[in-house]
Amino acid sequence: MYDFTPPSAADKAECYAQLAEATAALVDGEPDAVANMANIAALIWQFVPDLNWAGFYRTIGEELVLGPFIGKPACIRIPFGRGVCGAAAVTAATQRVEDVHAFPGHIACDAASRSELVVPVLRDGRVIAVIDLDSPLPARFDAQDAAGIEALAALIAAHI
Repeated sequence: MYDFTPPSAADKAECYAQLAEATAALVDGEPDAVANMANIAALIWQFVPDLNWAGFYRTIGEELVLGPFIGKPACIRIPFGRGVCGAAAVTAATQRVEDVHAFPGHIACDAASRSELVVPVLRDGRVIAVIDLDSPLPARFDAQDAAGIEALAALIAAHI
């Protein structure tokens, strides 16, 4: 049994460091990508406050396909270039959106979402998945959140 408890009084950098440690412990020696993504989504949900969706979209051909997540039901397929996730997949770059309603082509799976952070997971220079975080708060994600999830994406690239 795993008991990963986020630090109650730690700053954001410490929370992301502990999220990375917990993730490394969970994926160590586990070859199943779906199991790893499911556990990572649960850890993100536990460690990162003020989310209404946390999970993965996997690259299948020229589109993103829904992977393990926590939150309301979501869009199953997203073409590359469409919405925030599709933009991250095409550019292989983090997308930090303060107001999703102002993002051209935003795909609204949950009307409560106000801001979004999408980080590509790269293996051998190729986007194999994206980590998608949604929040009901506007401008919820800052550069520190982006850096924390980018470090997580680098850590898990060989495990999903």
